[in-house]
Formats: sequence, structure tokens, C-alpha cells
Amino acid sequence: MGLLEGIRDPRDVRALSPDQLDDLAAEVRAFLVAKVSASGGHLGPNLGVVELSIALHRVFRSPEDLIVWDTGHQAYVHKILTGRAEAFDRLRQSEGLSGYPSRAESPHDVVENSHASTALSYADGIAKAWSLRGVASQRHVVAVIGDGALTGGMAWEALNNIAASDRPMVIVVNDNARSYSPTIGGLAHHLAALRTARGYERVLQWGKSAVQRTPIIGSQLYGALHGVKKGAKDMLAPQGMFEDLGLKYIGPIDGHDEAEVEFALTRARDFRGPVIVHVITHKGHGYGPAENDESDRFHGVGVIDPDTGMPLTISGPTWTSVFSDALVGIGETRPDVVAITAAMLGPTGLEPFARRFPNRTYDVGIAEQHAVTSAAGLAFGGFHPVVAVYATFINRAFDQVLMDCGLHRAGVTFVLDRAGVTGDDGASHNGMWDMALLQIVPGLRIACPRDAASLRKLLREAVDVSDGPTVVRFPKGAIGDDLPVVRSHHSVDVLHESGDGAVVVMGIGSMASTAVHVADRLRAQGIGVRVIDPGWVRPLSDDVIECAVNAQLVVTLEDGLREGGIGAALGQRLRDVGSEVPLMTFGVPTHFLDHAKRNEVLATIGLTAQDVARAVVEHMASYAESDESVSLPGN
Repeated sequence: MGLLEGIRDPRDVRALSPDQLDDLAAEVRAFLVAKVSASGGHLGPNLGVVELSIALHRVFRSPEDLIVWDTGHQAYVHKILTGRAEAFDRLRQSEGLSGYPSRAESPHDVVENSHASTALSYADGIAKAWSLRGVASQRHVVAVIGDGALTGGMAWEALNNIAASDRPMVIVVNDNARSYSPTIGGLAHHLAALRTARGYERVLQWGKSAVQRTPIIGSQLYGALHGVKKGAKDMLAPQGMFEDLGLKYIGPIDGHDEAEVEFALTRARDFRGPVIVHVITHKGHGYGPAENDESDRFHGVGVIDPDTGMPLTISGPTWTSVFSDALVGIGETRPDVVAITAAMLGPTGLEPFARRFPNRTYDVGIAEQHAVTSAAGLAFGGFHPVVAVYATFINRAFDQVLMDCGLHRAGVTFVLDRAGVTGDDGASHNGMWDMALLQIVPGLRIACPRDAASLRKLLREAVDVSDGPTVVRFPKGAIGDDLPVVRSHHSVDVLHESGDGAVVVMGIGSMASTAVHVADRLRAQGIGVRVIDPGWVRPLSDDVIECAVNAQLVVTLEDGLREGGIGAALGQRLRDVGSEVPLMTFGVPTHFLDHAKRNEVLATIGLTAQDVARAVVEHMASYAESDESVSLPGN
């Protein structure tokens, strides 16, 4: 029986002898490779925090002490050590284990949000609450944040407040030189100097021995620790930014030496004030295929061969790859087009553009707000920025889209990958809010391509707009074949037409293919259908209104919020022109969606061709019986 089989609670981790911890770490790594290779998920980040996670659970007594992970995709080992190993067979599956911390799963989980740079603020609030309640002396709060997440401005806002207090808090900087890909910017350069300068290994060893010789007494301890720190910085790096903020600092610590990490965390815990523990780890540590992957160290993988790390299925073209190729083509003919992303050069498909046009590509780190306002400045300077981020992350920069791009009519194109229901990564990763949010920005235009051909066309149209912001959004995954166009009605593509066209179905973006399947089902029931795709959904063109006002029923399908979505906007336009045509709107309900495969989520929320067709047939039957037009609320 291995050690891991006996871990049901952090108390079991604390009960192990120091001599057993290396074996436990090896078992955890083997377990991660076996389970994540079968399900897909965040493998590299978790392989890098095995010893750190073990040390955290030996020094702190979760859940009385709280460990806040930023971001939660590095919490798999934490889940294993808190008794959830058996649930990894259903990792990221419906009703199975979440890929992020989940309060519904365990009292050991605190923050479920997968958006980066938030943990320090959350931990600061917890520390304040405990201080007000008078329990700060009995409980500890720990925030684990990566060097990538430290590039986010919110983290530094929190540090500014934390440093001005004397409330107990341990901040673990998990420094692996990467977020998805290598961390960039001034912070990264500062930390890299400490990691890579001549003599670094010697200083690590010196720091380790100095810490081990330090008496367990507050002032003497920190005098020695600061001596280690100052000596390291004097030889290797400029004046330390953390101590300039007034924060106590321990490091750098070898994050794969469990005993060293445990010793440093113990001293930080006992200091009873805000302390930063700087831990150096290696993403993908201990798994050859991940260590040898220069792009992202297996940050996120699909189903892979656990021995080789090679994917077991070969996927065709994706939405991201089509966008990537199209943008390079645009860049060849448009020297004013530049690209911006927030620490997601690879995942958003900008790497080919960056290789071809390195001087026209900007990765700003995990700093979406800065990305957007910087883009507005580039537009003012005569360029056309293309800002590529996941749809869920544009939420973080809404004020900048509104006030810096919208108000100033900046010619900036936002390309939102992973729009709509993404599924596996859960509530905070679904890109379902963007259309409802962005519709209220004056002058902003939104395009929703349905396939590869329309993505190329709409992207070119978007970058031709210079008098206001534009958005091009598309979902995650394979792109499929192009949908044939029956005919065009001015600016609107007709994708299906049968019978008298009594029912007009507007499929928005990737839901256009679902709309065609709805039409096939309705035609089989003898109902005349016309499926339309406007491409540009904000503002809706007069051609869409013309198609709609002559119908007996209008149906909209979208993979964004139903409330405040495109269907709702169409309803308002129809009322504005005095039309009383019934309207059924189908979209995502306004609640957080549990993790599951995308098709499973769509079935749960009634956004499949079968669900929509059934509702339309029922309406048309009631319409025929009453011979009255009644506006329906939708699904």
C-alpha cells in the first residue's frame, strides 16, 4: 500500500515522518500524470507545486487555517491532500470533481474564481475580518500567487494595503517564470535576475544553510533572514521591490525541497505579520514530456498518452487556428495592425503573428485593463490594435472598453476566444457575459462568425473600422465545415429556406448550425422556416428587422446571456418599429453553470436543436388553435 492511499485528510499528511515525504511527492506526481492524462486538465502547474502543497498542509491546519489559491488551476495537489483523490476519475466531468477549488466539494476550498490576481485581495479581506472578530491570533490565512498573477494590477493594489497593516498573513510567491507561457515585464525581469544570475545555486544553498542555523526567535530570525535576502540581492539583483513596500521577505527558497519550504513557511507563520515567502518551482517538474515542452510546460492538456505526453486524438482546424492564420494575413497587408494579449500569446493564437511581426506584438501580462487602455493609446497614435483574450476575461476590463475605447471612439478590435459555453473549466471560464455587457457600450459593434469563412470575412471588416471599437467572438474547439448560404438578403445570409418561411430563426455565431438543425426538424413537421445569420449582431441591421416583421414567429438562438442578449435587443427593435410579431429567445440563463462537457451544458439549459424545435412546434400549434399572436417569454 502506497502512502497516498492513506491520505484522507491533511492530518494524515502531518502524521508522516520527514523521511516519507519524498516518496509521497513521487506518488502524487505519478497519480497526477495518470489521472490528468485520462481526463485532460491543468497538468504542468500542479506538477510544479507538489512539495509546496505538502509543506503548506504540514505547516498550516486547513480548514481552520485558510489557503487561498491564485489561480485555482494549481490546486489539484491540494485536493488530493484534502481527501479527494478517489474523485479524480471524474475530473472536470459532469457531477464530478471541479478543475478549480469548489466550496461545494470541500471546506478546504475558499475561492472558486479562476481569474488571476485576486487571491491577495481575498486574503486581505479575510485577515481584516478575523482581526475585527478577534480570532486572528488563532487562525492563519495564506495566499498562494504565481509570478504570472503578480503582473496583474489588482495584486499590487492588495500588496499596497497589506504592507501598510500588521495583520498576520503569509503570501507565497510561486515563482516558476510562467503563467501560460513565460512571464513578461519588469517584475519578470527582476525575478529572473534572482533566478538566473551567476552564482544562483550557490546562494540558494547559502540561504538554506543560513535559515537552518537561525534561532527560532522573531527578531533574530528576521535579522538573519534579511541578511540572506540582502546578500542574495547584493550579488544577484537590484534592490528588492517587496522590502521597499515594507513587507518581510524570505527567499529565494527551492520549491522542490519540501523540508526547506516547510521550514520557511513555519517561520513565516510564527512571525504574526505580513510575510512574503518567495518559492522557486519548475512547471511540469518530474515529468519529462512537460519539462521538455518549451511552449507552456503542459499548462493545460487534453487526453494524452501518459508515457509520451502525446495527444491521443488528432484534432482538425480550430476557431483559434483560423483566427491566427487570418490575422497573419491581415498583418501582411496592414502595417498599422498590431496585436495585444494578456499573458495568453499561445492560447489565443497570437504566436504566429508574434513570430512574423515581433515588433508589432505586445504581451502585457495578466493585465487586461492595461491591455485595453494601452490599445486605445495605440489607436490614437495611428495604429489598429487587435486585443485577443478569452471572452470571460474581457469582463475584467469592461470600464476600459466603455470609457477608454467607447467614449474616445477608438478603432480597437477585440477578439474574444472561448466565447459562450466552454464547459469543462466551470463557472468562471464560460464566456457567456460578453454580448450582454458590451451591447451597452455606445458605438461598439459586435460580429459573431458562424464558421471559418465568416470568421475571416468579419475579422477583416472589423479591422477596417476606425471610428469605434469592434468585437469578433467565437467559441472553443473545432470549427467544423462552412455552412452553405442559400441566398443573401442584403447584409443577411439565409442559411435555410423552406415552405412559406412563417418562422424566422436567427442563429447567432456558432449557434447558426444549431438553427439549421432546428429548421430541419420544423420542416419535417410541415412548418415553413427561414434561417438567417446577420454576422454583425450589434447594431442589428434594418435587413434583420425586415426579415422579422413579416414572420409569424421569430426565434433567436445565442450562446450568451438571454437576459440583455441579442434576442432581447431584437425584441426592443421590433417594438420600436411597432411590430407585434411573437418572439422566442433562447440563450444562457443568468446563473453560474456547473462544469461539464459543452454539449451536456447546452442540454441542461435547453439550448439544443431538439429543445428549441419542440418549443417552436408547441407555440405554432397553440397559435393555430387561437389564431392570435401572443408574445412569448422564450425558454
